[in-house]
Amino acid sequence: MSATFDLAQDLIRRPSVTPVDAGCQELIAQRLASLGFKAETFARNGTTNLWLRRGTARPNVTFAGHTDVVPTGPLEQWSSDPFQPTVRDGLLYGRGASDMKSSIAAFVVAAEEFVARHPRHAGSISLLITSDEEGPATDGTILVVEELVRRGEAIDCCIVGEPTSVERLGDTIKNGRRGSLSGKLVVEGVQGHVAYPQLARNPVHLLAPALAELAAEVWDHGNDYFPPTTFQVSNIKAGTGATNVIPGTCEVDFNLRFAPVSTAPRLQEQIETILRKHGLLFDLRWTVGARPFLTQRGSLVDAISHAIAAETGAAPELSTTGGTSDGRFIATMCEQVVEFGPPNATIHKIDECIRVADLEPLKDIYRRTLEQLLTR
Repeated sequence: MSATFDLAQDLIRRPSVTPVDAGCQELIAQRLASLGFKAETFARNGTTNLWLRRGTARPNVTFAGHTDVVPTGPLEQWSSDPFQPTVRDGLLYGRGASDMKSSIAAFVVAAEEFVARHPRHAGSISLLITSDEEGPATDGTILVVEELVRRGEAIDCCIVGEPTSVERLGDTIKNGRRGSLSGKLVVEGVQGHVAYPQLARNPVHLLAPALAELAAEVWDHGNDYFPPTTFQVSNIKAGTGATNVIPGTCEVDFNLRFAPVSTAPRLQEQIETILRKHGLLFDLRWTVGARPFLTQRGSLVDAISHAIAAETGAAPELSTTGGTSDGRFIATMCEQVVEFGPPNATIHKIDECIRVADLEPLKDIYRRTLEQLLTR
């Protein structure tokens, strides 16, 4: 149907379950080589990363994406083979169709069209593609960013091809993300028989008032771009499995998604203060999964907003909701990072799909954005 459609299918056919790339990056590199994109591969611990760049001047406009996909889940629940792209009723089905092989295909074809029209464009175009976004994200984009920083190579504007649209293509741009702070809490008690509670200390009972206070705490009020910080318990574990034993410990996993008006150290201090106030004996291990970032309105937000309006007629909303993305790593070296891609209603689901009719407009939005940024 189109070059974008064909390339999206070629990528979906490759079973690149994280951290496997399954040859997707090689296909992209070979395709763009004739246009002057120089390719470098960075591999570590089974993860493959591709850095492609055309030109050496600034501004350097980068597209960031991932070729890895989440596991398929039960194959018998799919209406068709998840790695055999299939079109039904105007929808392209396959694992990665929405998250995010269609975005990669759209940007590659957009770059091809842009270079054909503007072979002597200003600045540089680059692609940062990883196979470790859906996994632990320890050997992917963060590795490439570290190498770019080490050698003094800059990224001025970055478009992450995450599926951000909600109801229709173009209705939402992510111009930032909340931070992620996780805690693993172990509260100490004294194990004993349930018939003799005076000889034991039940850590579940001891923790309950503190946990209720943590759940009700107002951490901050957010700001114009971010909702208030949230606290959520994800796992609680206690007991031996026997019904007549008071547990000796209670383990709790929790997570905070925080706005920039809070910081990880301040949130850690607040939580530990509450736990100590309730007289708990505890051990608490912290993991900062992501720090928040925000891209204010400027050349990148304006360029992609104008491109969306020109192609779809939509006035996109700027949003910072949702989980983390690799944009958090790129934001450490680049002041302007946005995420934009197709509707996200089916990502990670059985029968993941994208509207075929969205593929060409998505490509044209990426191309128009390049034109806004590199041909003035």
